[in-house]
Amino acid sequence: MECTVSWTGAAGTRSGMGFVAETGSGHVLAMDGAPDAARPEMGGQNLAPRPMETVLAGTGGCTAYDVVLILRRGRHDVRGCSVKLTSERAEQDPKVFTAIHMHFIVTGLGVPASAVERAIQLSHEKYCSASIMLGKTAEITTSFELIEA
Repeated sequence: MECTVSWTGAAGTRSGMGFVAETGSGHVLAMDGAPDAARPEMGGQNLAPRPMETVLAGTGGCTAYDVVLILRRGRHDVRGCSVKLTSERAEQDPKVFTAIHMHFIVTGLGVPASAVERAIQLSHEKYCSASIMLGKTAEITTSFELIEA
């Protein structure tokens, strides 16, 4: 797996904190920093997600992918899956994630709660590289709700 991240700066000025990631699979992802009122040249323009937001989003995508795949492999009629991630970060640098809560909402027809619980557990204990990696610094908790389609 590879990725090239390039600083874009503000158009023509090479100030700002914008970056573009070009992934090995041929996709592009923009990232930007938060504006800094005290030192505008040091801050971003809020034009894209922060890099750590993309880490959190990638983790959510990784675990949601697992949950849907595990449920489908179990021949469950899953029709929707979303996960809302909330997090806390350390106050001092490096500002690693210290707590992450993932709330899954799974929609399906006749999907047993035990199957959803098992899929989430398997994702976090065996398959989701991102959450397993972040679990080295953050306490990761989960919850879910099941909606009958």
